Amino acid sequence: MLFKRKALALVGWLMLCGSALHAQDGKLTLSVEKIMRDPKWIGTSPSNIFWSEDGKKIYFYWNPEGNKSDSLYSVSADGKNIRKVSAQERRNLPAQNGEYNKAESKKVYEKNGDIFLYDIKSGKSQQITNTVERESNPDFSFNEQKVTYVKDNNLFAWSLGTGQTVQLTDFKKGRKPADEGKNAQRDWLKEQQLSLLQIVREREEKKDEQKKQRLAEAPARPKEIFIEDKFVNDVTLSPNEQFITYQLITRPKNAKVAIVPDYVTASGYTEDINTRTKVGDAQSTYEFYVYDTKRDTTYAVLMNDVEGINDQPAYLLSKNAEASTAKGAADGKAKKAEVRPTVIYGPFWSENGKYAVVVARSQDNKDRWVMKLDPASGKLTVLDRQRDEAWINGPGIGYGPGDIGWMPDNEHVWFQSEESGYSHLYSVNVNSGKKKALTSGKFEVSDVRMSDDKKNFYFTANKVHPGVQHFYRMPVQGGEMVQLTSMTGASEVKVSPDEKNLAIRYSFSNKPWELFVMDNKKGAKPKQVTHSLTDEFKSYDWREPEVISFKAKDGADVYARLYRPEKPENNGPAVVFVHGAGYLQNAHKWWSSYFREYMFHNFLADQGYTVLDVDYRGSAGYGRDVRTGIYQFMGGKDLSDQVDGVKYLVEKYNVDPKRVGIYGGSYGGFITLMAMFTEPDVFAAGAALRSVTDWAHYNHGYTSNILNTPYTDSTAYAKSSPIYYAEGLKGALLIAHGMVDTNVHFQDVVRLTQRLIELGKDNWELAVYPVEDHGFVEPSSWTDEYKRIFKLFEENLKAQK
Repeated sequence: MLFKRKALALVGWLMLCGSALHAQDGKLTLSVEKIMRDPKWIGTSPSNIFWSEDGKKIYFYWNPEGNKSDSLYSVSADGKNIRKVSAQERRNLPAQNGEYNKAESKKVYEKNGDIFLYDIKSGKSQQITNTVERESNPDFSFNEQKVTYVKDNNLFAWSLGTGQTVQLTDFKKGRKPADEGKNAQRDWLKEQQLSLLQIVREREEKKDEQKKQRLAEAPARPKEIFIEDKFVNDVTLSPNEQFITYQLITRPKNAKVAIVPDYVTASGYTEDINTRTKVGDAQSTYEFYVYDTKRDTTYAVLMNDVEGINDQPAYLLSKNAEASTAKGAADGKAKKAEVRPTVIYGPFWSENGKYAVVVARSQDNKDRWVMKLDPASGKLTVLDRQRDEAWINGPGIGYGPGDIGWMPDNEHVWFQSEESGYSHLYSVNVNSGKKKALTSGKFEVSDVRMSDDKKNFYFTANKVHPGVQHFYRMPVQGGEMVQLTSMTGASEVKVSPDEKNLAIRYSFSNKPWELFVMDNKKGAKPKQVTHSLTDEFKSYDWREPEVISFKAKDGADVYARLYRPEKPENNGPAVVFVHGAGYLQNAHKWWSSYFREYMFHNFLADQGYTVLDVDYRGSAGYGRDVRTGIYQFMGGKDLSDQVDGVKYLVEKYNVDPKRVGIYGGSYGGFITLMAMFTEPDVFAAGAALRSVTDWAHYNHGYTSNILNTPYTDSTAYAKSSPIYYAEGLKGALLIAHGMVDTNVHFQDVVRLTQRLIELGKDNWELAVYPVEDHGFVEPSSWTDEYKRIFKLFEENLKAQK
């Protein structure tokens, strides 16, 4: 389906977009249709790699036969004897996720909503529950005599010795039934009856005795905890089994959820899809509680006295100061800063059961605290506070508690922080509060885990180059980072249970992911296990894009992938690709998640285009300043980085400044719109795919971090939303969007379409895809979309020659 404002010719490019051709020398000639077919034509890389519990096998999903779906395969630890796993063996495998006892001889896990106990030596599983309800979150108690799990939001404990199950919490919806209270008239009548009539007195006394006897003989039951209309989450038993911590979530009743209509359905009727709220709408609130089973009481853990809890974000200070001054003049006093809403995660208990820490995050995204918790009093002691006037995030930090754990001495906690400007590993003493940086430098650490003997950390880092990831081992107290992998690109590593071997999923820029195995030693040689690529894919000489860097106008280093024609023409055309997600890295030396675009860039280079793929401000892999460079202004430095990239192409690679196009999807589509509307003299044509047109209509979790909320920071939203700049369009614009996009709603481009119509613009077109969500699925949709993109560039960039 296509709505057009300008008729475009369909000649000259049909052969290039049509069926695949082969050159006489047997080399594959690329076409859009070939590239955008079902990806199985490339070959299916191994995925979801995991070790067997005894470390003798590596399991992975693979599809070397090109079937409709991937199957489970296994290979021995030395990389030999690849075979497809039988259905029976697959059913008998324990779940990948689960919890181990201290000796790692047993594992508890959930599978199909039931709880199982697995003995690693014998390889046998014992089913603990078998119910129609779902049991989840299994774990061993501190003394390892019980397995705890959650069912219907309540915590249960199953005894390994007796097989008895005990309910530890009794959360109930609604309010506690109110006492009848005092009534003077009724009380007087009762006292009269008891004083006048002996039989009444005797019967009342007998009832009281029977009640006392029933209570004395009744088994101990957990305290009834009435949670009204709230939801229970993260119920955790303390090592001494005295304290149970839990989170209560209050979901807003007045939040408005956006609806996406689905037009192409089996029923023949339009069906509505409920999606999400928009940024700034009412959000859930969180409370953290402790249930003291000995005192049979519950109490909230409060952040009221925590350092910095009243500190308002910088962007609000001037506004609040003005409001406080005005109100203070009116009523004679200034407004006191409020306690900011927070979310508390944890607790995380030391292995000796002595200490507990929690992680708290402010819901305005500006603060994260690591704190010691005294469960007996609910007191919190700050061990580390990270404050960012933009927003808290980064590798190993994320939007939740982040990666955190205990050091071997049970007095230090390790965690990650961007305190230095890059996400690194730290430890802090829970008694003294003394903190130590375990890693440092202009690189980032991710996927941290501790060795079983507690002597080393394993992690991934891009120390060698921002676009290269290696796997490292380092002593737990810091020191030399031993690089274990050696292949340039990226290595996703799974360490064997005995830590003697590594299963590596590796790729390079022009080589998709394959499985390798190697000894867990520095300098060990990796052995390739899988060979997944088809002969058809290998028949083309795929480019190794050059990873370059150039200086932005503010002096920052910007990295990019560069694709060049074999014989570039003088003053030739160029295309700038803008990756999606914002916080994502694509100028790297491993196989891109944008594999279709990678192949399309090879195709464009074959047609004489120079292609630049920029890791603009906001991208991952380069530290805090790059990550937060878009704060309060998306379409600022992230767009100027694209413009500076064009300048670099013109100056160094002899690109014609009047023959430059731009395209991208999602965040890349947003940047494309901003480029076409605000930099019309730089970009002659652009294709905006599934693009955000107005950030006030996107979701809260992503947008509020970067732009705050529309009603508190309306200027940031106006500066950052393309719909406000649509009058600046000069070049040719293609807009493409899926009609059942539940992420960036189709409404976004409908509103922009109306804006362009009202502005009288006629050099744009809208292509809609009735069955596609945010990420396209159908090869026919991919093909249609990229034919239109190529046609746009051919007619507007080649025609300018």
